[in-house]
Amino acid sequence: MLGLFTSISILNAKENICKFKKEKWKSFLNLKNKLKVISRFFYKYSLYQLNRIPVGFNNNIIWNIGYIIVTQQKLIYRGSLLQGYISDQLFKKYQSRTKPTGSVSRQEADELKSLLTSKIERTINDFENGSFICYNKSITGIGFHLISIQNVFAYNNYHEDLHLGYIMSIRKFV
Repeated sequence: MLGLFTSISILNAKENICKFKKEKWKSFLNLKNKLKVISRFFYKYSLYQLNRIPVGFNNNIIWNIGYIIVTQQKLIYRGSLLQGYISDQLFKKYQSRTKPTGSVSRQEADELKSLLTSKIERTINDFENGSFICYNKSITGIGFHLISIQNVFAYNNYHEDLHLGYIMSIRKFV
């Protein structure tokens, strides 16, 4: 009887691991698809349009893209006590409670476009290689409790969806 119980426990553990892997890949697939949608703004809109702040808005398309990149790095990497892949200059410019202070240059727009499309592959590789060993628990400005790297990936998806919505609204006015 003990052997049957042990076998069932092992099967349940394997099922839970497979379920986690399936959910993880679904999360990564959602991130990849969303970042492809966001990256299209670099091709559909001029630098002028990306920089334009419509009446009634506090920021623009390019700022929201920079903010998405910085926030992902802050939540996932710095929350895991890792440096991440963006410069301190970009981090300061696009972190929470900032707003556009001038037009973004073509060079900076190209850097943001590159970071946007490369960050997910780096993050997946780092996740697969076990880079996220610990997570510094925190509470976001709007009250979400971030307690594990899996929880942070879910919150990051939500956060990027929110800013994609802002981008979609702004695009109608540029």
